[in-house]
Order: sequence, then C-alpha cells, then structure tokens
Amino acid sequence: MTGGGVKRSAPPQQIRIIGGQWKRTPVRVPDVPGLRPTPDRVRETLFNWLGQDLSGWRCLDLFGGTGALGLEAASRGASSVLINEKNPQAARTIAALIAKLQAAQVTLLQNDAPVLLQQLQQRGERFDLIFLDPPFGAGWLEKVFPQLDSVLQPQGCVYVEAEAPLDPGLLAGKYVVHKQDKAGAVHYHLLHRITGTLGTPS
Repeated sequence: MTGGGVKRSAPPQQIRIIGGQWKRTPVRVPDVPGLRPTPDRVRETLFNWLGQDLSGWRCLDLFGGTGALGLEAASRGASSVLINEKNPQAARTIAALIAKLQAAQVTLLQNDAPVLLQQLQQRGERFDLIFLDPPFGAGWLEKVFPQLDSVLQPQGCVYVEAEAPLDPGLLAGKYVVHKQDKAGAVHYHLLHRITGTLGTPS
C-alpha cells in the first residue's frame, strides 16, 4: 500500500517474508510517502487463518506497496500472483525483488486499481484470494468493492486492511467477516463470499 491521508510514523527500512520457500528473505521498504507495510506479525496471523499451504491458489494483491503480501503467498505455493502497485518507486523495488527471487509465478503491473479490475473482468480472470491494503483516507475500498465479485472465485477470500472496522454496508450482503483483529491503528479482516467457504480453491 502507498499513499493515504493518515499520518504514520516512518516505516521500517525492511520487513521479511515469514514462511514458505523464501522464508526470512528481506523485503525492502522504499522511502515512499505514506507507505504502510503490513507488519510481520500481522502477516503471520493472516496466513495462520488461511493455512500455510496455498498450492494452486491464484492471488491478486491490488495495492502492492512493498509486495510483501503477494510474495508471501507465492512463497507458500500460490500458482500465480498478480501484484499491482502504481507508485513507480515502490514498483521498482518490488520488481527488483521478483527478479532476485526468480519468481516466475509473480507478475507486476502499475495500474489504477478500478481500471485493472475492469480489465481482469473483461478477460474472465478469477482469483482465489484478493489482498486489499489500500491507502487510508482515500475511499479506495468504496471504489473497488463493487467490482470484486466479478474477479473472485465463488469460494474465494478477501483480505482487507482498514483504519476502522468494516462498515457492513460495504459488504453489500455478498461477504461475511470470517476473522478480524487489530494491530495498532490498523484493523485487518478476512472475508469469505457468502456463497463459499474457505478451502482448496476450485
């Protein structure tokens, strides 16, 4: 995630991948205003919720930031990961790490999130897991949530970071909060589609 209107303390210079084939690999945090990397312990909790093995999963990291969420999924066996990060400096940092890891299953794009979702829908692409860690204070969740069901598998999951607990109206009767927790000022949630359950992707 980059940008946002919430004042944050300076991010750490690096975090790390915490599980899978690239465990302990450092992930550099570039000096980008508003960059808010998902802390190691939050990612550890998330992947405890999901299960440690994501073999065969197709994942979308819509607001990549450092790329840590998408790369963590790839490290744990996801068959394909699409990371989207519009900020050029942050995208260059992600690209360098993808190259270092020789992560052929990871694709990096630099696009406006709603435009990318529309393009993915038009191509008929579907994902088992979507990461949403957008800039705070910019209304991104309200902009992208209506498009999610068109690119999410029936049994898919959505991970969301926000500055407050999610408004039930945002879920529009399509998603249920399966797990949620709070770390500092960040509320994080794992959502299921109401039509599906967490498990092996279809």
